[in-house]
Amino acid sequence: MGCAAVVIPGLLRGPVGAICTQAALLRSTRSAVRHLSLTRVDFFIPGVSVVGGFSICSGPRLLEHERMIELAVKYTNHPPALWIHNQCTLDSEVAVRVGGEFFFDPQPADASRNLVLIAGGVGINPLLSILRHSADLLRERANKGSGYDIGKIKLFYSAKNTSELLFKCDQICLTFQKNILDLVNEFPEKIACSLHVTKQTTQIGAALKPYITEGRIMEQEIRDHISKETLFYICGPPPMTDFFSKQLENSHVPKEHICFEKWW
Repeated sequence: MGCAAVVIPGLLRGPVGAICTQAALLRSTRSAVRHLSLTRVDFFIPGVSVVGGFSICSGPRLLEHERMIELAVKYTNHPPALWIHNQCTLDSEVAVRVGGEFFFDPQPADASRNLVLIAGGVGINPLLSILRHSADLLRERANKGSGYDIGKIKLFYSAKNTSELLFKCDQICLTFQKNILDLVNEFPEKIACSLHVTKQTTQIGAALKPYITEGRIMEQEIRDHISKETLFYICGPPPMTDFFSKQLENSHVPKEHICFEKWW
């Protein structure tokens, strides 16, 4: 997997600040910083004609405070992904364009909302960004006694097996952002997760077992969380995204409470 760090909309250039088999960090060379709700970056790599499009998995506070974003890039034959894994080195320079509309960015006076996050495979990336941002909102509320009053967050996350469940607890994170089970343990009354594996062939470790369900995410599990205060975010393969968005619509969830992004 791989990662990145950036700021400001538009086209930016910056050197890679760190890279390992798990992650690469890119830091913007510009000094101006502003809080942005971003979900995607287009990656323009010198000498690579194909533009890479990657989802951001870090929360906006990392961008706001450290001028970084983190990307997780799966190893594939896609030229930008190959470059990140095989050729990218410390201080390699790339250009990025940031944007996207798949995010949760409440204002302090907004009505409290519960969140249900539904992820399939590498679709976890933007949902992890939302989960990390939710945790930052919880910390702010606890420390200051003010700020947005977020409700409960439930993550449903499905992959083929536990080794493909990204960011569960053991992946290296060069930005020191917390991963899924870290956040569940930090906020047990607010954040919960249900991790699903569909083709597990090895024994599941003791630390993960309480969170694992063998089999796909079922419609009834999602329907149990429907309420007028709940927002649903879905990201995964198109068939999965289409299925759950349609199920929610059929259960009379308002379209404005359903947000989805497909990966191909």
